[in-house]
Amino acid sequence: MTQPSSLPPLTPQFCFSTTVLRDFLRLSRGTIDDTITQNLNALATPSRAGFDPTSTSRLARPATRQIDASSCEAFKNQVLFPSWQSRSDVLSYCTLVATSPDPDDPEATLRETEKEKNRERVVDERLDPYSSRFFPREARTEQLATILRQEMGVENIVRARSWGIVRERCGDIENSWEDALARWRKLHTAS
Repeated sequence: MTQPSSLPPLTPQFCFSTTVLRDFLRLSRGTIDDTITQNLNALATPSRAGFDPTSTSRLARPATRQIDASSCEAFKNQVLFPSWQSRSDVLSYCTLVATSPDPDDPEATLRETEKEKNRERVVDERLDPYSSRFFPREARTEQLATILRQEMGVENIVRARSWGIVRERCGDIENSWEDALARWRKLHTAS
């Protein structure tokens, strides 16, 4: 069985290193969600009947086999939900970092200098219609917040797709991945 994504050490530097943050999310999604069909196929028990050579002459694809309920539960509880939870933990932590003041911002003085120059600038739109435009640099917390919004959107799409496949193959009755994950969290934190 595939191993769940492990939680990296959470520090503000991890969050501000957006390449490392995105790599963690990409690798976690690639290991679990992008290969969900293969992971579930590995859980399916082989056929008890022998190989039927006439089965290769049929054009219609056989319906996907349901997977044993206990194997599905084990996969969800030991691999899928822990991976989702570790990604949620990373996104939540980095969101807190993005919404907190950043005393270590290396470009803070440069931004202040640019703002000061902009205040002193003379704007005459008759001579230059573009002279009133000023595009200040974004603080790194604002850049991080933008990246996190994008990644949360991707995460919701990936989870919905994965959950649809799990429901199809495992015969789950839970309607949404949010409900299933909340139930797992409740059971997981209680033990």
